[in-house]
Amino acid sequence: MANILILGANGQIAQLSENIFLDSTGDNMKLYLRRADRLRDKAAQYEDRIELIDGDTTDVDKLVDSMKDVDMVYANLAGGNIKDQAESVVEAMHKAGKTRLVWISTLGIYDEVPGKFGQWNNSTLGSYITNYAAAAKVLEDSDLDYTIIRPAWLTNKDEVDYEVTQKGEAFKGTEVSRKSIAQVVVDIAQDPSQFSKASIGVNKPNTDGDKPSWY
Repeated sequence: MANILILGANGQIAQLSENIFLDSTGDNMKLYLRRADRLRDKAAQYEDRIELIDGDTTDVDKLVDSMKDVDMVYANLAGGNIKDQAESVVEAMHKAGKTRLVWISTLGIYDEVPGKFGQWNNSTLGSYITNYAAAAKVLEDSDLDYTIIRPAWLTNKDEVDYEVTQKGEAFKGTEVSRKSIAQVVVDIAQDPSQFSKASIGVNKPNTDGDKPSWY
């Protein structure tokens, strides 16, 4: 049984991962987010397994306090200040003596998406890629045991169907379900040696194209 700190716990992938943790593991969770009352009902339903924490991920002292007795930190964060958030998380983990971090990023941060899809992805996401690339570099320059997850364009399909590419390999496919990404996070928590010190691209097989199918 592990104790997981989930940063940005109200995000769509985060909430899917929380449901998987509750349904298929014995792990306990600390759910860290702004306006924590948004997850009050879930916390009340599973009060023996969930601790709710209202906080901002640039608040290093609060992060350090939240990391007590935690085995893994899972960051499901967003925003134009994503690099600042990464720096705060790394600093807090150092101060708290924690090492295992799973970080949700995006595809394209290494210019690894080939062909017309890569061109479309770069032009569509623009500075979003630049910001997430800067945040990923903060992690890669640290001594943490990180896993950076770079999902393809996300769907809400009720499926777990994915394949993985490593940093330095061309990205495959155009889409993947949020549920698939959530499952990857939970699987890493069950076996923290998986994808250690790695940045992985995650896509649904056989979804190659010039852009996601719904565009």
